[in-house]
Amino acid sequence: MRVINLGLFIVAISFLMLLVGSYSQGIIYPKEPPKIELMDASIVNDESKWSINNVHDPSIIKASNGWYYIYSTDVKAYGIPRPGIQIRKSKDLINWQFVGYVFNDDKYVFKGIPPQAFEWSKASTLWAPDVKFMNNKYYLYYSASTFGKNQSYIGLATANNPEGPWKDEGEVIKTRQGDPVNAIDPCLVFDENGEPWLSYGSFWSGIYIIRIDKKTGKPAEKGFGVNIARRKGTVAGAVEGSYIIYNPKFKKYYLFVSYDSLFSDYNVRVGRADKITGPYVDYNGNPLTDLTLPPEEVGTKILGGYKFENDNGWIAPGHNSVLNDGDNWYIVHHARPALNKNWMYLHIRRMLWTNDGWPVVSPERYTGEIIQEVPQELVIGTWERIVLDPYDKVQSQSKRLILQKDGTFVFGDRKGTWEFTSPNNLSLIWRDSNEKENLLVLASWDWENWRPTLVFTGLNSRGIAIWGKKIE
Repeated sequence: MRVINLGLFIVAISFLMLLVGSYSQGIIYPKEPPKIELMDASIVNDESKWSINNVHDPSIIKASNGWYYIYSTDVKAYGIPRPGIQIRKSKDLINWQFVGYVFNDDKYVFKGIPPQAFEWSKASTLWAPDVKFMNNKYYLYYSASTFGKNQSYIGLATANNPEGPWKDEGEVIKTRQGDPVNAIDPCLVFDENGEPWLSYGSFWSGIYIIRIDKKTGKPAEKGFGVNIARRKGTVAGAVEGSYIIYNPKFKKYYLFVSYDSLFSDYNVRVGRADKITGPYVDYNGNPLTDLTLPPEEVGTKILGGYKFENDNGWIAPGHNSVLNDGDNWYIVHHARPALNKNWMYLHIRRMLWTNDGWPVVSPERYTGEIIQEVPQELVIGTWERIVLDPYDKVQSQSKRLILQKDGTFVFGDRKGTWEFTSPNNLSLIWRDSNEKENLLVLASWDWENWRPTLVFTGLNSRGIAIWGKKIE
């Protein structure tokens, strides 16, 4: 019996290595991802080659056919976008193929905008869709508006298949100039009892949530709903792109929002609540509706522009969705290359959870990494460390951190001690402040140096996100 079990174990490990990557130094590293040339002008008009290119405001769902689907805003770098909501699909969250558009029929204005939506908003494209499965159908909520105005419209389409055909079901919520809210950026969310709600909003008085009739997919009450997040109504104070999830492990609702300008310093922040209608508070207990504090200090920033060594990095990551696939969590968002902000790309990252129930994000894009036990001796060496300071604009840049064999570390002229707890928990304690960073270690792919490596992600005792990547 022992021989049989050992044989099965070897076969299982071999199969896992084939799927994920190479086994080295006691852990499994993800395999090399496909290389994609960024800012490739030759594919501007060839949708079949877009893959992760021209993705903005992505919404993800795992369909019943086993495929993952992304639905996103109508955008096109260096060209006029075709309206209709873009669709992509993947089997592994790594290799993506362009499928087409939600609205293809000639009856739609410009072959992509439903008549009701166009008549109200005069939009030339559709924005920020969200797709969920309900009543044995796929429900797709979309936005129609024009930039800087809140004469806006959220519509609904349904389909039996994630690739369509889609039937437009008309208006869900609409706002006019003078209203306190902007009807864009919808997100359908189910509470712990399975009842549907819709969060939405951008600029103006912020994010709202309203109860949805499960039979119709439309509001079950009059009005705009409950205000759950807000900032001062300027470009510098934008709050939009809401996405809400419920984590049964911590019995909390999590509200993800994007702050600031989508062209330059977009960043993702999160608050959590005991009830779906809030109040949502950040790591330090600040409500996401607080207008008295400096805006940079409200919301726990978990994702922002960044730069590691040997690369120009990324700016304006934001408007995320979240995928819970079994025991695995992923954050899905767009970002722009720092060299040229006119291009937009899909990013998917592992999302992990701290012991006290806060989501943290991998510093590297997903290539198949798995959560596993990491031998303590592997963390010894030189790392690049990034602090996602909530006051940082555009890009947070890395600096060298050295973890030494004797349990101490050096970071420039600062020093401290480090501790490692199985399976993958790394703590840094700073000597000059006694501040502690609680970090989670992953075997990942180093996109900047094109090789496997270790990374860490976590929060410090002030709720500031910390990233790291081993480079030695």
